[in-house]
Amino acid sequence: LVKCIMGYYRPDGGEILLDRQQVTIRSPRDAQTFGIGMVYQQFTLIPNMTVLENLVISKARLNPVINWKEEQDQLTQFMAQMPFQVPLTALVSSLAAGEKQKVEILKQLALRNRILILDEPTSVLTPHEADEVLGHLRAMTLAQQLSVLIITHKLREVAAFADEVTVLRKGQFAGSGKVSEMKISQMAEMMVGSEITAKPKQRIENSTKTPKLLLRNIRVNDDIGVEVVRGVHLTIHEGEIVGVAGVSGNGQRELVEVLAGQRPATGGTIHVHDELYRPTRDNILRYKMFCLPEEPLQNTCVGRMSVAENLAFRNFDMEPHAVGGWLMNRPALRRSAHGLIERYNIKPPYPDTPIQSLSGGNVQRAVLARELSAEVKILVVANPCFGLDFLATEEIRLQIVAARNRGTAVLLVSEDLDEILELADRVVVMFNGQLVYETTSSGADLALIGRHMTGHGT
Repeated sequence: LVKCIMGYYRPDGGEILLDRQQVTIRSPRDAQTFGIGMVYQQFTLIPNMTVLENLVISKARLNPVINWKEEQDQLTQFMAQMPFQVPLTALVSSLAAGEKQKVEILKQLALRNRILILDEPTSVLTPHEADEVLGHLRAMTLAQQLSVLIITHKLREVAAFADEVTVLRKGQFAGSGKVSEMKISQMAEMMVGSEITAKPKQRIENSTKTPKLLLRNIRVNDDIGVEVVRGVHLTIHEGEIVGVAGVSGNGQRELVEVLAGQRPATGGTIHVHDELYRPTRDNILRYKMFCLPEEPLQNTCVGRMSVAENLAFRNFDMEPHAVGGWLMNRPALRRSAHGLIERYNIKPPYPDTPIQSLSGGNVQRAVLARELSAEVKILVVANPCFGLDFLATEEIRLQIVAARNRGTAVLLVSEDLDEILELADRVVVMFNGQLVYETTSSGADLALIGRHMTGHGT
């Protein structure tokens, strides 16, 4: 729907009215001409360029010769008015997902469009950051500077910041109304089509407390050689979820990449079941330690390959997917994919669809299906519910707790503090590459956690 508004797709019927006049939007350039901008669920930044360069080239018109000093001065003044900061000289490739999301929002605000569409804009922001961003946008709308359309599954944000809400379900209108006249439970009911109640995530207490994953003095450098993980010590036990809370960009992404084998550690050791662990494919399968980093389409998928092929990455050379360890059995591959697609409600339900054509939420579903469908002893997940709808989020969170109840040791890295407090047994806070605070989720003090997340814990 929003891609029709932005000119990527042409609608087959209906009309778009702007200022009560029918308009035709044939391309994103047309949308920009009409003053419409959008922050997409998947990032549109150029990774090997700086934040400054990305903001400058997004302008509708550029001089043949760019005065970079003048552009930087103007953007520095603009950034000073924003509720959050991102270094203009930083390479986009060095930024964590939350920081990239901030740049996407800053880019659209810098263009001074009069209509702004945001697709899940706060999914990788902390609650405090989300409130700052949405509060700033709310203030702009009240000042008649901007009109905002937000696509979100976070009903708390709808209740706190929106004037009106419209619910779509399976591509059709399901209801609408003024937020001030609706309860959150009514919105949720419209979203799923029936009265819903969050299922209790029953926890089976594990008395053995056997250590499964031990991190000892882990140190990691970022892409330009700066140390971003500085001496992390952490033990995760069988049947335990440990949640890592923190503002995006404090080393969480790099820590997960080390555990996934996507980045080398510069120091320290990883032990699994008291044995030294290196994240090779053989060890991953031997110890059944699976990782799901953030941005799954980029980090754990091959976009041009089919959903079925991506679902089989763990076992494509094993029975029944391969005969003799080398000849791929494509009918068996599709049968397995059909089962996972149905079980995890992946849309569209076609195994041969290139995975890059799926929505962000369905890519996440597919990757989670691959990682959770087999026996898992240790599970490392980063922002597992990013982009998922209300019902899918509940399903995934139930599955994570179910894995914990089966004895899986779970490391949950998330910028969604509510998610961590709901799922985790223990909460640790990561700031400036170090674990600076630890508490049980039952005894968590939100204000204290927030202070530690921003480096003001003492």
